[in-house]
Amino acid sequence: MPARETAPATPARSRLRLSIGAAVVLGLVVLSGAVGLGIMRGQAQPSQTVQIAAEEGPEDVVAGGELYVHVLGQVEHPGLYVLESDARVVDALAAAGGTLDDADLQAVNLARLLSDGEQLVVPVIGAAAESGGSSAVGDGLIDLNNADQAELETLPRIGPAIAQRIIEWRETNGRFGSVDDLLAVSGIGEKLLAGIRDLVRV
Repeated sequence: MPARETAPATPARSRLRLSIGAAVVLGLVVLSGAVGLGIMRGQAQPSQTVQIAAEEGPEDVVAGGELYVHVLGQVEHPGLYVLESDARVVDALAAAGGTLDDADLQAVNLARLLSDGEQLVVPVIGAAAESGGSSAVGDGLIDLNNADQAELETLPRIGPAIAQRIIEWRETNGRFGSVDDLLAVSGIGEKLLAGIRDLVRV
């Protein structure tokens, strides 16, 4: 029995198949686009940004602080000066126009930090020796590097023996770099140092 021949597709049927295929493809494209747009909208929701002002810390207060220092003695312009909170003696002397030729700078610690309300006195050369030392220069504290034995003995619990050791220590080792260096002197411990710490300087 002879095979049945399939009739060739008519142009109208071919167009119909093409239209259905195109519609399916177009539908998938639109669906994919809609899903993608929905995802993008979900990810792109705008968020509100709130700026919080930083609180001032203690360092901000300190940085803007001021000191009132009364400068007297052998300076060009004695008077009351307003300085920065971290100012030192050298800054106060500079504000007062510098020192005079007969100023005894060995009796003044130029590197010392100043305190508010302080009276800084720059003595004339020889004045410290005449008064028996430098305990009354600038801030009323006893200078460990210049005080004699009699001055040192005015400190609490410092007798003749320890006062002599302090003098011997600085003669052997040079100037005291800090008040804590007193711990290197025989007979001075943490407890004794705590009792005189606020009464001396270097």
